[in-house]
Amino acid sequence: MALVILLIGIVLLALGYIFYGSWLAKQWGVDPNRETPAHTSYDGKDFVPANPAVLMGHHFSSIAGAGPINGPILAAVFGWVPVFLWVVLGGIFFGAVHDFGALFASVRHNGGSIGEVIKDSMGVKAQRLFTIFALLVLILVIASFTNVVGNTFASAGQPFLTFGSNVSGTAATATTSLLFIVLAFIFGFFVYRKNAKIGPATVLGIIGIIAIVFIGLNVGINMSYTAWVIFIAIYVTLASLLPVWMLLQPRDYLSSFLLYAMMILAIFSIIGSTFAGKMAVELPAFNGFKLANGSTLFPTLFITVACGAVSGFHSLIASGTTGKQLDSEKDAKAIGYGAMIVESALAIMSLLAVACIWSKQGDLASPSVKFAAGLATMFSTVFGGDGSIVTSGAVYSLLTLAVSVFALTSLDSGCRLARYMFGELFIPEGKKYEDLTGVRKFFATPIVGTLLLVIIGCSLGLAKLSAIWGVFGAANQLLAGLAMLAVAAWLGEIGKNNKMFYFPMCFMLVATITSLVMTIIGKLKALGSGTWADWYVLIWSLGLVVLAVILAVQGIKTMAGQGKAKEEA
Repeated sequence: MALVILLIGIVLLALGYIFYGSWLAKQWGVDPNRETPAHTSYDGKDFVPANPAVLMGHHFSSIAGAGPINGPILAAVFGWVPVFLWVVLGGIFFGAVHDFGALFASVRHNGGSIGEVIKDSMGVKAQRLFTIFALLVLILVIASFTNVVGNTFASAGQPFLTFGSNVSGTAATATTSLLFIVLAFIFGFFVYRKNAKIGPATVLGIIGIIAIVFIGLNVGINMSYTAWVIFIAIYVTLASLLPVWMLLQPRDYLSSFLLYAMMILAIFSIIGSTFAGKMAVELPAFNGFKLANGSTLFPTLFITVACGAVSGFHSLIASGTTGKQLDSEKDAKAIGYGAMIVESALAIMSLLAVACIWSKQGDLASPSVKFAAGLATMFSTVFGGDGSIVTSGAVYSLLTLAVSVFALTSLDSGCRLARYMFGELFIPEGKKYEDLTGVRKFFATPIVGTLLLVIIGCSLGLAKLSAIWGVFGAANQLLAGLAMLAVAAWLGEIGKNNKMFYFPMCFMLVATITSLVMTIIGKLKALGSGTWADWYVLIWSLGLVVLAVILAVQGIKTMAGQGKAKEEA
């Protein structure tokens, strides 16, 4: 059954890429002969033309993060059928359209953010409001993925270093992840400063990945959750300030091979366990429109799955880093639309990983651990295992390593984007950072904005994931609706077909605002007895709803004006 579900999902997603993705490119006028900002605005730091394979690795790793793993597993309580349908249909008609549109709009705005796209069609005020909204979402991204990475690495109560058989799965993952950063620096130096050819460098890079996995399995670094959060804060601060060639591009490119390896391993495990006959889909097909805990299918499912179907964070990556590195517009479909399709495939694998160990989950607390344990258990049955839960060994460590590497990728990409957008708030129209003085220049200084956002985000990361993920999911999906609104308004402004955005945009706005209003009502009822995290969720949700409604009204007015102008013409 698991194999049939996987095959149906992959075929449908592939058909969406081939036919719908190509139709979108024609409708929008993607032009391979047009120079991209990576060439016209080259600066050697942020605007750098990248090899399509390298950029695909960066983009895919950045948008994937832990989202397509955590989201489907958390949403699985509704049954595998609704999650599967939303991942496939959402990926083809919502998420991939959103990502492709955001990347194309950014490239046509000199690699600018979605805020710049909004300014073009809706004005400076709307741009400022969107930038504030996006920053709130990015703080949630930092908080959520800090929590994911911290929990994946944490192993308190043991010596700082352990060796051989004493190395736990979490300690092995932590060691390998740190060595991966060092490997990325070396790769970037030789490829971008010594002009090493990408082919041989890639082969050596993959050998390096195998070597550091071996070291990690035999040398473990053990620290508490709080200590790892502090380390993550320092790391992402530095990573977001360094030139993209030094860490971002090489680390993301190399990490994409981990993701490909993880997906190949997942496919092998699902196929092998199916023929071994020792694993079955234990998760019910459908558990009802309302669960015992009060959660309802709408809007909860469409918020919780998040990155596996559609994610507003992707629009920030596409228009923040990827749009500045795209070598040719002909690559926009493969990177913008294609990466989301592959991410939806990963979401299906995540769903199946937990679906096949549904009755055996036991004390597997986090979605990342369930994902790794589910696939490692499937893999073990191919070689004679009896289907008992596996939470150690090379396969388990490789899977947890992949999850942590992608979460780190999303973290430092998110911090870099937050730096860009925070600076935009203080730089007046027509001026550059170097032209500023006084308070404006202080807050526009890259390190000031970075430190401020990292401190807030990582501090929130100390809260429980359950307290953050709900509002992160709603804010993230709401951002997707607003990004689609921005791209649709711009396409309408230049006379291109924008109707493919109408339903996805409206659906996401309604679903997410409904979810946030439900959250606000719930927190207000519990006022006085909640924790600081509950107060944070309440205040954040209120702010997001107000900003979103203002932006939505402005966007709808803009598109209505465009329609009226066409009729008069």
